[in-house]
Amino acid sequence: MSNAGLHEHASRRADRLTVRIYDDRATAGAAAAEHVTRTVEKTLRERSSVRIVFASAPSQADLLRSLARSDAVDWSKVVAFHMDEYIGLPPTAPQRFSRFLQDSLFDAVEPGTVHLLDPGRDPLAECRRYEALLREAPIDLVCLGIGDNGHLAFNEPGVSSFHDEEWVKVVALTEESRTQQVLDGCFETFDDVPDRAVTLTIPALLSATHVVCTVPGARKSRALRAVLDGPVDEACPATALRSHPAAELFADRPAYEGAGTARDDQQPGHP
Repeated sequence: MSNAGLHEHASRRADRLTVRIYDDRATAGAAAAEHVTRTVEKTLRERSSVRIVFASAPSQADLLRSLARSDAVDWSKVVAFHMDEYIGLPPTAPQRFSRFLQDSLFDAVEPGTVHLLDPGRDPLAECRRYEALLREAPIDLVCLGIGDNGHLAFNEPGVSSFHDEEWVKVVALTEESRTQQVLDGCFETFDDVPDRAVTLTIPALLSATHVVCTVPGARKSRALRAVLDGPVDEACPATALRSHPAAELFADRPAYEGAGTARDDQQPGHP
């Protein structure tokens, strides 16, 4: 089934970024999963394995659910990574991003290799270990979302760099990012949310040959407007997506409704 077959409502470009809009989040997630599947199939025709970085967030649930149900990917040839992890949560905490991905995808599809971030008692050493794994070979695909404040992974506005020399680093979380975790239902209170995390940096994420970004829900509309129509600037880290040569963004209409401006060249029904 093509993306058009999944009832794409409209499409547009934002610099080099392709943006596809669907009526609801389930359809957007399914279309993103189809694009991921095609990308994996193409990569495996050229190489013996494919290296994928996954995001852990409720915004990714429909994408991950669709991937978990698909039999089109040879998961035995997938080398899987994830892009961030809290510092200070116990290994068994249900809020750990590694747990989320295991429950949502990895336990169902059993990738050939899974590399999980585990900050433990020495987050800086873990950054070095994980960066070395990431740099062993090119990253073929990154599947990510956009934070309510425009962050990518936990690269926060105003303190992240598009030119960071590190690929994995310790970061402080903004109040808005911590609040998002409560609004997403991941934690009961703001104080429960850790204030530090380990994250892949923007250069690490954008080093991937392909990027698939899934952005559902009305809470994302302010950030999506900035990403599509604001200046490409570290004040909104996700604007870096507009410079990537093979990035596609899949949004639902609630996320996109506030994102169209005079620069919008949307084409209804265009695949």
